[in-house]
Amino acid sequence: MSTWPSEPSPIRPIHPTRPARVHSSGTARRSRQARHTAAYVTLAGADWLASASPFPRSVHALWAADPAAPVVLPCGTAFDVISVPALFGRRLADQLWSDGPGSGPVAAQRGRILLFAAIGTAQRLPALLDWEEWRALVPQPLCHGKGDAVTVPPLFPVDLLDSPEADTKPGPPSRWLVAPDLRHPWLPGPEALLWGCVRAARTRPADPADTPATSQHALAPS
Repeated sequence: MSTWPSEPSPIRPIHPTRPARVHSSGTARRSRQARHTAAYVTLAGADWLASASPFPRSVHALWAADPAAPVVLPCGTAFDVISVPALFGRRLADQLWSDGPGSGPVAAQRGRILLFAAIGTAQRLPALLDWEEWRALVPQPLCHGKGDAVTVPPLFPVDLLDSPEADTKPGPPSRWLVAPDLRHPWLPGPEALLWGCVRAARTRPADPADTPATSQHALAPS
């Protein structure tokens, strides 16, 4: 795409090939430092996102016409998506990066956090939460898998574009927190997300908006 901004040489996460659980405080610090990624989707990341569609060339054509456009992509082919309330989602992402294997791409969208996960996670995670009896503490996730679709954020912010609209077009309702930057990114599976959810619920109090109203184990507000 001719309008793609110059590459900022991002620091990639530590998980491209073999994610490993972090045990020592030193490696945990390195994990936290390595979480900073590209501020926008790279060309390789765009290829990965487009591969979710049965018509990837059409997706690329849409982005070529308007790189700041959000696009609806199906789940269950390249990724599943787990959606949780924003405050809990940020704690979950922090847990995955500080004490766990890291995360795949993560987006913020209309008061929620979208975690891109391995195919099959949307089907298995709710059952794991029920089996472990953690649903009372963990905000019920919205799990998008095969047959579902999600709107992904724009490839990069409008203000990075060299266009007359850059100063007048309002910001998008969604944005990348961890932008896709690899053609074959590592994605957390249901076990990794279960572990992260439990840790996030155990280690920090939940906001009232995070906790189901029917919970008998509601955590104190942040």
